[in-house]
Amino acid sequence: MAKGLNKILFVEDDPMVAELAVMALEEFGGLELNHCISGADAVAQFHDFAPDMLLLDVMMPEMDGPETLRRIRALPNGAAVPAVFMTAKSQAHEQEAYLQLGAIGVIPKPFDPLTLSDKLVEYWQQDSSAD
Repeated sequence: MAKGLNKILFVEDDPMVAELAVMALEEFGGLELNHCISGADAVAQFHDFAPDMLLLDVMMPEMDGPETLRRIRALPNGAAVPAVFMTAKSQAHEQEAYLQLGAIGVIPKPFDPLTLSDKLVEYWQQDSSAD
């Protein structure tokens, strides 16, 4: 049986979106979060935090979500951690492109804070059952 979803490395540069997501995931979802404001921060903190899942904003300055995922995937144990993208760019062809990059799901912005943690758990369970 797969280990439960507890720790999420969350990368979001928009303070308002981050505040809402952190509240939704920690208070409503009971998850432990490490919120990073940039892809570089996420790459630097990956090993110390040892997340169960990555939740990545797509559009960020300097290093976007797809590049952040590529760099984390190149780290030891980075390829084993499932990733979900969160983005306003969520048309079907865009979502398919994110899945092709190795994400297990895409959450469109704006998201519902009351169901955000449930959606991540759903992706987690689907990914765990594929093992």
